[in-house]
Formats: sequence, structure tokens, C-alpha cells
Amino acid sequence: MELRGLTLDPFQEQAINLLRDGHSVLVSAPTGTGKTIIADSVVDQVLAEGRTVIYTAPVKALSNQKFRDYRRMHGEERVGLVTGDLVINREAPCLVMTTEILRNMLLDAGQDGQTGAPPNLAAVILDEIHFLDDRERGTVWEEVLIYLPPEVKVLGLSATLSNLQEFADWLSEVRGRTVHVIEERERAVPLELLIGEREHGLMSPKEFEKGFQRWKRMGGDVRGPRRRRRDEGGEEGGGDRRRGRPDDDETRHGDLFRMLMPDLAPYLYFVHSRRLAEEYARSLGRRLNRSLLPFDDRPALHARIDEAIETLGRDVVDGELEGLYRKGVAFHHAGLHVQLKALVEELYERKLIMVLYTTSTFALGVNMPARSVAMDSIVKFDGRSTNPLTVREFLQQAGRAGRRGMDAQGYVVIKADFKDFGQIAPWLQRYISGEPERVNSSFNLSFNSVVSLLERHPRAKVRALVERSFLSYKMRAQAKGLEGQAERVREQLRAAGDDPSQPPAEGLRPAQRKQRKELRRLEHRVEEAAHKAFMDFEARRMMLVEVGYLSENDELLAGAKVLRNLRIEEIFSTELVLSGVIEDMSPEQLFGILCAMTNSLPKGIQLRTNLQGELRSLAKRVNDVRYSPPVLKAEAITGLTTTWDPDVILFGHAWASGRSLKELQLLYWSQTDIAGQLVSGFRRAKDLVGQLRDVYHELPDRAAAFKALITRVSRDEVEVID
Repeated sequence: MELRGLTLDPFQEQAINLLRDGHSVLVSAPTGTGKTIIADSVVDQVLAEGRTVIYTAPVKALSNQKFRDYRRMHGEERVGLVTGDLVINREAPCLVMTTEILRNMLLDAGQDGQTGAPPNLAAVILDEIHFLDDRERGTVWEEVLIYLPPEVKVLGLSATLSNLQEFADWLSEVRGRTVHVIEERERAVPLELLIGEREHGLMSPKEFEKGFQRWKRMGGDVRGPRRRRRDEGGEEGGGDRRRGRPDDDETRHGDLFRMLMPDLAPYLYFVHSRRLAEEYARSLGRRLNRSLLPFDDRPALHARIDEAIETLGRDVVDGELEGLYRKGVAFHHAGLHVQLKALVEELYERKLIMVLYTTSTFALGVNMPARSVAMDSIVKFDGRSTNPLTVREFLQQAGRAGRRGMDAQGYVVIKADFKDFGQIAPWLQRYISGEPERVNSSFNLSFNSVVSLLERHPRAKVRALVERSFLSYKMRAQAKGLEGQAERVREQLRAAGDDPSQPPAEGLRPAQRKQRKELRRLEHRVEEAAHKAFMDFEARRMMLVEVGYLSENDELLAGAKVLRNLRIEEIFSTELVLSGVIEDMSPEQLFGILCAMTNSLPKGIQLRTNLQGELRSLAKRVNDVRYSPPVLKAEAITGLTTTWDPDVILFGHAWASGRSLKELQLLYWSQTDIAGQLVSGFRRAKDLVGQLRDVYHELPDRAAAFKALITRVSRDEVEVID
């Protein structure tokens, strides 16, 4: 079978045939093997039938990339984008959206009481479906799969599902029909794992181990384990190089550059810090006295950079960045200016970048492979502690190596020294085996979902929905195993003449008392496991009753009626409305406060000015709301920390006042570009303004004020599709 001029692999053909026959399919295949073309075929088929298809992804960059791709394939009028902050052509038959938006649509009942999904919806594509076990966002994936009408076919795509059959069995139970599993283990372009060490160059893991043993025999470890560089700690793995300078003989990114250029380029260099991504790229650029690109490719690169300077201006593409790009070197991370991010991605897609330093966000879904991937370290700081990459994280980054149709072999290079061997050796074996961690449920209903479900369904129906979750499915299996253990204890008691269904008789032997105690423990665990998801739901419902949002019989009181419209920092936002503080704010002040509730500045930022006057007083009033009992109770139940960074108020207030992004950059000093992070925060705050507008929909003047604020902040970079 061929599609768009490509001869399909057997797994692609099998999946496409099942989908064309109306079945739901779960596809697991390594990164770079061509899962995307299966999604594209679904879009082709549904549009040809004159029906609607929805594509969802967990990463905005991936959603935006597919939006651009599908518009090129099918025309602008047939493709729409719906995210929390951007809505383009919402009535289009092919909709690209975030998973959260789809969940919200399904929760919103229509006039006829049905779910809010498009009436002509034929298929939903869930890319990176393993995000279901993400601690903060995974619940949304489960909710989508539970709420979707059973006649809608589902295509789930993942590179890292180890418990694939268990997941498919649950999905089949939820969907009420068989979900077919297609698994491909072989990569179209095989990968070779190498370790780069300054003195010995590129080595296989076995050669590295032999080198370590020689180094050890020669007394190389007499100084003990190398002091861990602070580069590998701190914000996103970043730290202060001045406090912990690496040893002079340590392998560095420049050493890997010499090993990989030119034969193994272009390459992606993954780091765990935005600061290091920029620092490494700039340092490499300073050392280069010529472009890395082949001579024939340079005119196209120079023409595009000249165009970017003309259209974006020197405020965006400054002289240092221009020189870096012209040499074929760039950096990319989530905080990067949105227009720079789009430019770098375009240059990379056009093969006009030879070395790209980037953080892990580049590994998630975006189809931008390289001949080689280099990793600065397999150890990263996750915000709480420093740990090795999980197998899943490693495979996602490594999977970017090897360009289909261009490379016979892809290369994954880990930067390491012999001093690191004891730390990395066990993980190298896990990475080589390639068996990722199991996907588990992180089902943790939002308070908004609790209210929305209770508003639409009696509690018994809500319980039925909640107990269809992957968490309940896994807990029922656990309960079954525990029940088996309990039954064996009962049999032992019966064999000893003790009926476990009756109160204990006098004169029980110590062994029987111990068995009865074990039986009670097992029975309690069975009950807890069998109903854990609903117990979690009940804990949230009871909290809403305690704080006066719900009545005892689940009637929506004032708090719940506000909450049902709010999906960002739900309880904090609701309390802000109920407190009345919001009534005293100007539009600019409100936007500043909302930005502080949706974004936090990274560590290391130094502000050139502080909150003063009315903004300072307002921040103190909102701070009281932030630490009010309802917000603290919500944190305790969900285990999620409420976002509140008063320093961000300055930036939101300035943006709503009409100041440019360049002017905002004068408010702080930072080692890295945070323009993109600021813009993302503005977009999320804009989304929250829209939700507040819905809260006040019965007050035309207030609703109009919120609408005007949305218009005011929807300009320049906030409206760019990055």
C-alpha cells in the first residue's frame, strides 16, 4: 500500500485498514517509525466522508505543527485550531486542539442534554496517549476516553507503552468494543548507542566499561567520585557554574562537537537547562570562524535570515543571534521568544541548522529528527531531586536520531567520563533493553469536573463514570488478587475449626488471632482498592460541601456556580471571585493578578523594579485569598501546588497597559530568554479572563469589560502561532 508517495510498512498498513473498517486502534511504535502517517490517513478518510475529526496532543508545539501541516494538506478553510488561548476556524471539519479543550467540550452539555462533542464527529486522534499517566494533566486523557460517545473511533499513538495489552483491554472495556493493538518494535532507522569521552572519543558501552576498568587500575579513582557539577542541578537542571567549576579534564560539549562533526551531523544536543542550551550554543558560535553548512545550502540560509531580520526586526533577531544562525548553530527551549522559536524550527526543518542545543521539550512529538542525538547528561533535576532519565524519557530523546530515507544509521551519544561509570552503568543497561516504564493511571478529577458531573448526573451515574477510569480498572485487578489472598486465610481458619464469618470464639490460639488480624487487613485493602477512584471523588465532593460550594444533596450553591466556569487554578480563582477583590481591580491590574496565578518566573531572574503602591496592596489582598482555607484544603487533597508568583504581576500589568515585549524585557535581567515563557503566561491568563467572562455572563457590563480586556491583550506575540 502507498500513501502520499510512500510505501507503507506492514504495521502502518494494518492500522490504516482497521481504522478504515471503523475500528479503534492503539499504535505503539518507536519514535521515527512513521506513526504520524496513520493519523494523517484518518484525517483523509473522515474529511472524504464529509464528517469531523479531532486531533489532540499534550504539547502546544506539536498541536501547532499539525495545524500547519493539515492546513497545507487540506486547505485553510477545512482546518481549525482550538486551544485555551487561540481559536481559529472553530467550525472546520478537521480540528486540532489540546486534550483539555476536548474534555471541556465533552463535559459541556448541549441543548438536548447530549455531550458537547461536534454532532458529526467520526474520529479522535490522541497523540502521545501515554501522557495519561502525567501527574498533573493525565486525568484529562482518561476523562476524554470515558466521555467520548461509543460510536466515535479512537486512534491512540505512543512510542512508549510497555503495558500495551493491559491498556488496550481497559480501553476496550470503556469503549464497549474491541480496541485493536498494533505494535512495532523495529525502528526504520536503527540506532547505535555510544558514549563520548574527551580522551578516548566515541565508544560503545562495552568499550566504555573496559576503559573504566583500565582507568581504575591506573588509579584514576583515587580522588573519589567527581564532584557533581552544579550545571546539573537548579532550575531545569541549571545552576551556577562559578560555584563548582568542573575539573579541567572533564568531557565537555565542545569535545562532542569535534567527535560528531562533520560525519555524524546534523545533531541535536539535549541539555536539562535553558541556560545551558543558550550558553553552549553561544560558546560554540564564538569558537567557529565559518559556517557549518555545506556551501550550496548557505544562500538559502542567508536569504531566510535576512527576511527574518526585516520582518521581525532587530529586537527579535539581534546581531549575536544572526551570527549564530548564519553559522548553522541555534538553541531552542520553552522560554524562547515565540517568533524565534518558530524561526529556529523552520530552519531546522529545512536542514539549515547543523547543531541545535535544546531542552527535552523538543523530544515530545515534534517531527524533527537528526542524524545524531547527543545528551549532556542522563541525570536531571526534576524540580524536587536529581535523578537519571527514565527509560521513556531517554527513548523519546534518543528517538530523534536517524532520519528516515536519509540515514542508514542513527547515533545516540551520551557525554560521560569514567568517573561517572558507577552512576550511569545500571541505567545504560535499562536504556539498552529499551523496555519503558509501565503506564499507570494518575486519575485525579479536577474540582471543576466534580461540579460539572454532579450538575449533569445523579451521584450513582457519576460513580459509574468514575469507576470506568483506568485507575479503577487497575485497582479492581489488584482487589481481585487481594481477595484471593483473603480467601486463602479464610480457608486456613476454617481448617483450624474457626469460622471467619462469625465473631471470634474464646480461647483462640495466637496463630488464629494473627490470621484474623491479617484477614481484616486484607478485607480492608480489598474494599479500598475496589472503590479508590470513587473514594477520591467523594473526598473532593465533601470538601466542596465543607467550604459551602455544594449542599449536602449536591445542589450547586454560589461557589459551585462560579467554579463550573473556571478550569485554571479552580479554587483559587473561585475564591478570588467570591471574595469580591476582583471587583476593585482595573482591567490592567486584573490581568497582572491573573498572570501571577498562571505563570511563575524561573529561578535566577533579577527584577529591576518591584511592586509598589496599589499593585503592592492588591497583591497582599490576593495573597490572603491564596492562603485561605478552601485553597489550602484543595492543595492537600490534590497534592498539587497552587500557582502564585506576585512578581509576575508587573509583567501582566505592563502588557495589558499596551507595553511591548521589548519594553517588558527591560524590567528584568536573566541569563536566558524568558520571552516565550512570558507570552505563554499571557495566553493562559487570557484564557482565564475568558472563563471569568463566562462567570459574569448575566451581567452585560462586566462581561463586556472582560471581552474588551481579551481584545486588549490579544496582540503581537500573543497572537503568533508558535
